[in-house]
Amino acid sequence: MFAEALTRLPQRPDPTTVEEYIERQTRLTNQFRQDDVFILASPPHAVHSNDVEYPYRTSSDLIYLTGWTEPESVFVMRYVGEAWVSTLFVQPKDTLKEIWEGRRPGVEGATSEFAVGEAYNNDELEDQLSKWLTDARRVFHRGGVHAGLDRLVESAVRRRDRARQHFGTGPVAVEDPSGILAELRLRKSSSEIEQMVFSSKVASIAHELAMRHSRSGITEYQLQSVIEGFFSYAGASGWSYPSIVGCGENATILHYTTNQDVCGDDEVILIDAGAEFRGYASDITRSWPISGKFTDAQREIYQIVLDAQIAAIEACQVGNLYTAPHDAARIVLAEGLIRLGVISQSVEEALDMEHGDLKKWYMHNTSHWIGLDVHDAGVYKPGGTPRVLEPGMCLTVEPGLYFGAWRPDVDCPERYANIGIRIEDDVLITADGPVVLTADCPKTIEDIERIVGHDLE
Repeated sequence: MFAEALTRLPQRPDPTTVEEYIERQTRLTNQFRQDDVFILASPPHAVHSNDVEYPYRTSSDLIYLTGWTEPESVFVMRYVGEAWVSTLFVQPKDTLKEIWEGRRPGVEGATSEFAVGEAYNNDELEDQLSKWLTDARRVFHRGGVHAGLDRLVESAVRRRDRARQHFGTGPVAVEDPSGILAELRLRKSSSEIEQMVFSSKVASIAHELAMRHSRSGITEYQLQSVIEGFFSYAGASGWSYPSIVGCGENATILHYTTNQDVCGDDEVILIDAGAEFRGYASDITRSWPISGKFTDAQREIYQIVLDAQIAAIEACQVGNLYTAPHDAARIVLAEGLIRLGVISQSVEEALDMEHGDLKKWYMHNTSHWIGLDVHDAGVYKPGGTPRVLEPGMCLTVEPGLYFGAWRPDVDCPERYANIGIRIEDDVLITADGPVVLTADCPKTIEDIERIVGHDLE
């Protein structure tokens, strides 16, 4: 099954070039003064249990600026002479550790293959950085990631030695560069879009395979294994977030990740799962009947959500506010539920954020940025005003309706009890209108009923 599906994937895109990484670094340093120093540390390993660690994934900012993914690394940019110099501190070559853990690029690999001008072993970090901080007036550094760096920067700011008294040397301010980096990452380059398209196609096929594998009595974890198994088989690095696979009432729990129940023939399953490729995330949600045929009640709710999603995608236009897709989706959802008699208020009343009944059945936002993080960097409302959509921005569009009969806070209509529907795609904003990166993933009622439970032809 996987081998045949793999033939439907396009050729892998080329990796991002060193030249593009350097261009990103230049756009960053153009916002600095010549007496600034920029420091970016990789996060530490996370322990799963005892001496077992989770698979390592470095910071998205470090990937964005350098493509470097190794642990125990620190990236520094400083102005020397007449140019900015990029420096990477890396794990030293160590034959014994490499025998156990894998080969290390080391200093030579860093400078020959990545967008860095010079590299040092990370045991030289304190000596080198202490000297560079002496010449700095402002340090761009995000605290809380690397305790040793935090102490080093704090010491440099607090130092009151004779050199500072005589010459005024040393940093006097520390700023978090996260906001600057978020603005750079918000608008995707053509190379980034290529990586996201591939990630989206992998996830789209994986969802379709799960549809085809669905049948009464299958478990949530078996469908999870189909999806995540194809992620690996297709060459993705794995999932971009823990997969949500919920059948029946579990589909009405927004971030359900237990994924252990048996799926009944009369239930709808909701799967929210995305692949990661070269650091770039995809994020897809599809909902379908395990039996392969929607009941009348399931069909009614599904069509409302699909209509809302189509309206929201259409609102993803250059010049619209970031909130436009959410507003469009909410109107269609409210109108649909009024038509079904679930809501007895007017559309205007139903949409009211405080007293409206729509929030009983739709309680989350319609969109979030997507890129190197599944909830990607970028302020949604700078200065309190919703951001205007621009070409190159990427966001999800994911309206839903959730009728959890288990909830004590609502009177759930019996007809729709334990139906949870969400439909999510990843959308690129372009001057020519929205482009759905995940368009290969089936979502019409007709396509779903044709596919569920049927092997690849």
